[in-house]
Amino acid sequence: MKKYRCKLCGYEVEMEEMPIDYKCPICGVSASMFEEVKEEIDNRIPISPNNPAIARIMEKCINCGRCKTICQEHVGIKYDIKNTKEPVCVNCGQCVLNCPVGALVPKYNYQKVFEAINDPEKIVIVSTSPAVRVALGEEFKMEAGSFVEGKMIAALRKLGFDYILDTTFGADLTIMEEASELVERIKNNKNLPQFTSCCPAWVKYVEMYYPELLNHISSCKSPIGMQGAIIKTYFAKMKNINPEKIVNVALTPCTAKKFEINRPELNDSSKYNNTDRLRDMDYVITTSELGLMLREKEIDFKTLEDEKYDNLLDRGSGAGLIFGNTGGVMEAALRTAYKLLTGKDPDKHLLKLEEVRGYQGVRQATIKIDSIDLKVAVVYGLKNVKIFLEKLKNNDLDYQFIEVMNCPLGCVGGGGQPLTAISTLDEIRQKRVMGLYNKEETDIIKCSYDNPDIKKIYKEFLKEPLSDLSEDLLHTTYSSKSDLIK
Repeated sequence: MKKYRCKLCGYEVEMEEMPIDYKCPICGVSASMFEEVKEEIDNRIPISPNNPAIARIMEKCINCGRCKTICQEHVGIKYDIKNTKEPVCVNCGQCVLNCPVGALVPKYNYQKVFEAINDPEKIVIVSTSPAVRVALGEEFKMEAGSFVEGKMIAALRKLGFDYILDTTFGADLTIMEEASELVERIKNNKNLPQFTSCCPAWVKYVEMYYPELLNHISSCKSPIGMQGAIIKTYFAKMKNINPEKIVNVALTPCTAKKFEINRPELNDSSKYNNTDRLRDMDYVITTSELGLMLREKEIDFKTLEDEKYDNLLDRGSGAGLIFGNTGGVMEAALRTAYKLLTGKDPDKHLLKLEEVRGYQGVRQATIKIDSIDLKVAVVYGLKNVKIFLEKLKNNDLDYQFIEVMNCPLGCVGGGGQPLTAISTLDEIRQKRVMGLYNKEETDIIKCSYDNPDIKKIYKEFLKEPLSDLSEDLLHTTYSSKSDLIK
């Protein structure tokens, strides 16, 4: 049977062949005004209306299939939509960056942020991730990789945020906990290799496809997860602010963070404050979203004078800064792990660990720390990490520590970064990588444990890495999400 549609009124009819004397029963036109309807193949990746990170503007979509190619062949998500409970998504936003017509967009939260800023009862705090400051300039036609931290802070002040903090502090806190966790696992030879946990797309991928390996994921929250909990506990105490008045906003390069902050377990500040009304982090805005906010308020970004972060939780080390690059978490963690294992500061080699830097999807190295040969790997792209996971399942993997990021070249390639021509994506990501490394070379503080604000928070509040309070506020749990793909 074939389907025919009237070109004039849209009436459809099914029959073997349309007779030449057929007339439309609705508008009366002849058979010559009918066309055969060919079934269109849907080449799109399906997106749930409840997806917290991305959305599709159907009127713009040309059904080219590039989103499906990126998701399946580059990210590594493969599934049969007929056999899933809902469209499978790790919320990474790579489809957004690769859509040629702008039909895929991040889900924006900035209007809610403006509402909070305009509410005199609210204290609105924004924490900025490292990779934003080497990409935001692109929104205003500046060279990719330009380090615009000072202008970014000035712009956020003009928007009306009450406090502007650096998530690099949260990155240093993550390193203190994660390196300590790694040392404990090595000493006890338990749950090795340890995988990093900073990338929410990667964590969700393991929960869906490899839940049996969840005990290999570091229990550390991501930097914004730690930052959010600390602001509504320690920071609130230091500033004598009612934590229930705080609205925490994370400025990130990552659309998957919009999913992460809504994970039910990320409400430890609520437990600490004996209330059920708090989330550790309230909103996520992306780099491109901040560009929209500044244009909407007609703020001339290029002419802004540099400003500095607020003076509590304002400092981060060079180690925390390079979190935005693939290999950066690994390098930062090894600097502190070396100190914990030897009692000595790392040598120059560990302060510029070329073996884990670079642009390849997989890098491997063996790092000598006293009598320990620490075997490490750095991977970006879930397609690449699947090889490691299969080997791990078969007890055929000989590593102690593996960093995983989903996005190309790490967070600098996140789905919330400024849009650019698809053909230039690789070049621009590499410039962002170098923007962070170049700035890190000028930082005096190279290791997380040397950050004065980190020393202060452990002395005054957390006591030590992996303490009971650290476990309560800075660590988390994971759960199987395999039911989503069955």
